[in-house]
Amino acid sequence: MLGWIGYQELLIIMLIVLVLFGGSRLPSLMRNLGRSANEFKRGMRDEPEADSNATNEEK
Repeated sequence: MLGWIGYQELLIIMLIVLVLFGGSRLPSLMRNLGRSANEFKRGMRDEPEADSNATNEEK
């Protein structure tokens, strides 16, 4: 499935997260996780441009 993580391990992880955070906070937690992932991806896309600009300015 995901390499070394099988469906049984994934199910156990989901149950632990559900117990720790509760059902009411889980949607907001997942929403914030998705936003963080999008920001990270956006930052990774913009990073090479920032590095190339810094390199060009040094020359």
